[in-house]
Amino acid sequence: MQYIEILKHLSLVQWAFYFLSITTLFGALGAVMSKNTIHSVLYLVLTFFSISGIYIMLNAQFLAAVNIIVYAGAIMVLFIFAIMFLHLKGEHHGFGDNTIFISALTAVGILGVILVLAIKKAEHVRVDINNFNPKIGLIENLGDVLYKKYMLPFELVSILFLIAMVGAVLLAKKDK
Repeated sequence: MQYIEILKHLSLVQWAFYFLSITTLFGALGAVMSKNTIHSVLYLVLTFFSISGIYIMLNAQFLAAVNIIVYAGAIMVLFIFAIMFLHLKGEHHGFGDNTIFISALTAVGILGVILVLAIKKAEHVRVDINNFNPKIGLIENLGDVLYKKYMLPFELVSILFLIAMVGAVLLAKKDK
């Protein structure tokens, strides 16, 4: 009964967080349990987009953008190309349907117990809006820190990346 009272007093932001969290869990479970590899990749993309939504709610827009560009974009395209070139299908690994069902049921049961214990231990905390700094996590502040406080390490890492790219081109170049 007390859980229903808690649900009645949730704000829109809290509902959005719970929706994104459940979508993340659904996508992760779909990626692991799907027999079709293309469907697994699509579930993983859903998971990455949901995590990016949580990053946006945490006022970390740069992390959200990097997560979408790098993971949901580049790495998922790489996975799809690998699947297409290797002609991977839903391969049977010798496990019976009962083994998979029991493993999934056990994992869901353990996760459920952990969630119930976490909810019982959780306290309702009010955030003081006066102490909130809306500039935390913005790209402008990240640029200021990178180019002022950490200028030398940033430049050294840039040179290291340049050397790595030149080395990769030299290794990939065929001798003529």
